[in-house]
Amino acid sequence: MQNPKPSIPTPEQIRRAPKALLHDHLDGGLRPGTIVELARAIGYDALPETDPDKLGVWFREAADSGSLERYLETFAHTCAVMQTRDALVRVAAECAEDLAADGVVYAEIRYAPEQHLESGLTLEQVVEAVNDGFREGERRAREDGNRIRVGALLTAMRHAARSQEIAELANRYRDLGVVGFDIAGAEAGYPPTRHLDAFEYLKRENNHFTIHAGEAFGLPSIWQALQWCGADRLGHGVRIIDDVHPGKEGGPVKLGRLASYVRDKRVPLEMCPTSNLQTGAAESYATHPIGLLRRLHFRVTVNTDNRLMSGTSMSREFEHLVEAFDYTLDDMQWFTVNAMKSAFIPFDERLAMINEVIKPGYAELKAEWLFQQSASAPTLASDSAADEG
Repeated sequence: MQNPKPSIPTPEQIRRAPKALLHDHLDGGLRPGTIVELARAIGYDALPETDPDKLGVWFREAADSGSLERYLETFAHTCAVMQTRDALVRVAAECAEDLAADGVVYAEIRYAPEQHLESGLTLEQVVEAVNDGFREGERRAREDGNRIRVGALLTAMRHAARSQEIAELANRYRDLGVVGFDIAGAEAGYPPTRHLDAFEYLKRENNHFTIHAGEAFGLPSIWQALQWCGADRLGHGVRIIDDVHPGKEGGPVKLGRLASYVRDKRVPLEMCPTSNLQTGAAESYATHPIGLLRRLHFRVTVNTDNRLMSGTSMSREFEHLVEAFDYTLDDMQWFTVNAMKSAFIPFDERLAMINEVIKPGYAELKAEWLFQQSASAPTLASDSAADEG
């Protein structure tokens, strides 16, 4: 019997499929109800809406402006309610729970400790609170029958001057739940080379880091992140498409020197399709560079960026891509294995996650057609005939 043609996965199969997430911001994924409750508890009265459903809509609409700068403004409200230990533990635990319920088995969640000091917490207390929250969320997820492993990425804001301090913090907690370092914020006017000391320090310490690059700004941002700073991964990196030149009249695609380097060196691209549409880095899912980059075998990964602002989840991101590009479970597995290969945990643990969790999970989903075919086959005898036998 021949194997059937690969089928388009259903939304339910997409949700059940094991997924790996490399680019998700803690302060961009709060539950609207949690924001309302935390704001009420601390007397924060600047929320644009106090009804959770309306607040969720406000965040999505405010972020859907086509401007990265306007998109980033929405974080003032989420950061405002994340200034105490209890709030950070709660937000981190709910993050892990929500991702696990969506089928995410591995996640690296990033946040900027320097943005959570307004009520007197130290940088160390912020990191320890978030780590405790992730462990609590993993425990709750197990109780619900889900499994997830969460690592933290400590982010320095590129417009500030604390990157060396945050890099040293990431290094101190590298065996205590923190898996790497990142810089984030508006790219224009704040090149990654401003933080070169932090990156040089991390390289000397044999530590991992990713850099937001090639989202709102173009190829120079990517080039600096890789060739000056030595980034292990690119946060977004969507503008690498500017160095990919389709051939005339269906001819072969030509890669520029930088694009060739990114593909040849297997530099992971942490792409976030819905977020890219909101910030104007792409015009539609169907025209998002991820389609061409996947065909050209760049090491592309699928991510959420900010689940609250984008009204998204890993499952929704894949649903959009399945609809746009007719992706199958094989494609989903390819993206997921790419992400797991690129994670900032030890090689043997990445390999175990791929071989013991991800591949078996997809194999089970891809085999379901066998049982569906059996269940839909006509019976050979009527019930009455069977009773007589």
